[in-house]
Amino acid sequence: MAGLPSLGDLISTLPEGSGWGPPVTSETTLDGVPYAPFSKGDKLGRMADWTDSKDAGRGGRQQYNRNYRDQQVYGAGSASVFAAPVQENDEATFSVVSNVRDTGKTRYGRGAVFTRGRGRGGQQQGRGGSGRQALTRGGRTGGQYDSRGGRGGGRGGARRFGWKDYDKPARNRDASINIKADWKLLEEIDFNRLSKLNLETDEGEDIDSYGFVYPYDRSYDRPLVKGAERKLNVMDRAAYNVTTSADPVIQELAEKEEATIFATDSILSMLMCAPRSVYPWDIVIVRQGNKIFLDKRDNAALDMVSVNENAADQPLDASEGGKDTINQPSALAEEATYINHNFANQVVLEDENSKVDMAHENPFYNPSEETEPPASKGYKYRRFDLSTNEEEPVYLIVRTELDAAQKNATSGDNQFVTVHALNEWDPKAQGAGGALDWRTKLVSQRGAVVATEMKNNSVKLARWTVQSILAKADIMKLGFVSRANPKSNDKHVILGVIGWKPRDFAAQMNLSLSNGWGIVRTIADMIKNREDGRYVLVKDPNKSILRLYEVPQGSFDEDDEELGEAEQVAEE
Repeated sequence: MAGLPSLGDLISTLPEGSGWGPPVTSETTLDGVPYAPFSKGDKLGRMADWTDSKDAGRGGRQQYNRNYRDQQVYGAGSASVFAAPVQENDEATFSVVSNVRDTGKTRYGRGAVFTRGRGRGGQQQGRGGSGRQALTRGGRTGGQYDSRGGRGGGRGGARRFGWKDYDKPARNRDASINIKADWKLLEEIDFNRLSKLNLETDEGEDIDSYGFVYPYDRSYDRPLVKGAERKLNVMDRAAYNVTTSADPVIQELAEKEEATIFATDSILSMLMCAPRSVYPWDIVIVRQGNKIFLDKRDNAALDMVSVNENAADQPLDASEGGKDTINQPSALAEEATYINHNFANQVVLEDENSKVDMAHENPFYNPSEETEPPASKGYKYRRFDLSTNEEEPVYLIVRTELDAAQKNATSGDNQFVTVHALNEWDPKAQGAGGALDWRTKLVSQRGAVVATEMKNNSVKLARWTVQSILAKADIMKLGFVSRANPKSNDKHVILGVIGWKPRDFAAQMNLSLSNGWGIVRTIADMIKNREDGRYVLVKDPNKSILRLYEVPQGSFDEDDEELGEAEQVAEE
């Protein structure tokens, strides 16, 4: 082998500029064919790709077909060069004959947008409910599904769409109040911003108390035997829901400069739980000097008890395609409000010798004018410190309500109770939110029943919990009331009652009181920086936004006159 030239010697003998491989050139074409660059790290899924560049820009089939998820478009920018030129004569003589009108719809509906959830396991926070991946259509959360395409908790990874995801009806609700052209928009507050607010405060102090409460009937706590349900009776009792500025006790406390902000527990709880709300509502805010009154209008939306407001697919209104009149949102709200009024009156023992009297009589009941006896209701006026520094103290007084009392089994002291009722209408109807059949599952799967109600009625249960905590109630009783017949909404039966400590229930719902107080203080600060007058805080009917308007004097008086004229015409 001696005498053979080495590899280096052979290379040195080659002409200058030559070497192994194709010659080096700066030209971008090879025999007139353009060169499409590529990366050495590219994973080719197929030998050739003739995808049109305009289809590649939209994502083509890859956006929703899992079979092409690992394949990428290579050379899309140069694909049009390889297309055969179209002859002008052929183009002029070509025409399409079709009587099918192109509506611009895809199989997933017009303008369907698919988004992946963010966070661990592909979770995305829903409307006050549990975090799951959401299908968004036109900016509206249409439903929540897991990675298997079904309803329930997601486990992460790519998800498959349900067969009806693209066919969700568009929800276009009307505002709870007629916003006029002369109203001045001052602020727009997104729910994401509200959810980040925080203000720690004390448990509050009692200022005064009025009214009385009857003892709670403990027999309703026992599990009811199947077939022996108790009928919900109509109880005619005088109950009141007076707005803040019309309350004589609050007027007296305001004159004594006892606080800066005044409200009722119903109005305050709606504001504190605003990020969970879906349906529209409004609060009237009046500033007089250094005092702020949170008021409501007559027959306001927040007076009604909503049903399945936070469900992934809420009950449909008539304009949205709802066919069952009794299962539309407005009808369900009236039914739920009626149930709560009668249920609270039925579960107490009307014994005059056992009732618990407050320090003063009911401030709204007038025996000479009322034909019905007063309902079991105790009013506690409580004060909370919302100050952020000692130089500018800010106090809030709220009128809270208690419904009953019961003896502590250990100490024998009186414990105050708030009473509310959840209602079952038809677990098989549209908008039921996957609710279980209470008659068969309430005893054996009580936790699952309550968890479903927390998901479907998050804002309603949160408001009841906040009201109980504001009143410093010891126990919050939740009744489960169902229709005697799913097709009729005028007869109901009581299936059971469950009691919780309000703060324990708030922990189960992930309800933050400090976040609620932060929202109240933020809104109050917005009003404090304005002049005396009337303002309206409006929840957008279709978006997660609060809007603050400045209202001219006499705006609501005109609305009241128009409403009165309409009622008079209806009576005639």
